[in-house]
Amino acid sequence: MNTVKNWVTASEVEALRKAAKKTRNAARNELVILMLYRHGLRVSELCSIQLEQLNLEQSTLFVKRSKNGIDGMHPMAEDELRLLRRYLRDRESELPWLFVSERGTPFARSSVNKILEQCSKDAPLPRVNPHMLRHGCGFYMINNGYDIRAVQIYLGHVSITNTAVYARFNEKQFVGMWE
Repeated sequence: MNTVKNWVTASEVEALRKAAKKTRNAARNELVILMLYRHGLRVSELCSIQLEQLNLEQSTLFVKRSKNGIDGMHPMAEDELRLLRRYLRDRESELPWLFVSERGTPFARSSVNKILEQCSKDAPLPRVNPHMLRHGCGFYMINNGYDIRAVQIYLGHVSITNTAVYARFNEKQFVGMWE
């Protein structure tokens, strides 16, 4: 079977974050990468996050899923909260969206793609697209022992069939099976 890898690993995400720290809008760009990965967001979901979906006191993000997916509340880790607070301090906009362009407009898919293209190049990694970060989240969760139903809920999949793909490449699931 000749499979093209369409996901990122945790170490590749760290390389992207490190590259983002060297860009002009470092906090915003790193946060984009981190949120796509940690919350398994589609690029459209990231671009449509509104400030009211964040609860900094409870360290949560309400994820509004597209494609008729299941919405859910996600926890945010301390490093993500620190980065988010830094970005919000520097953000100069009254718009309701979390991510805004330098021109003061809601973030576009093309902006996210450009960030990832630049950071992939600087990492250096093969070109990474936003959906690879979503897949990376699914694989990370499965490979770290999360139940497939929990992964389904976290990623907002209506059908378990969409989640099962992550179990297909779980490197740990058969270790010790014949011992």
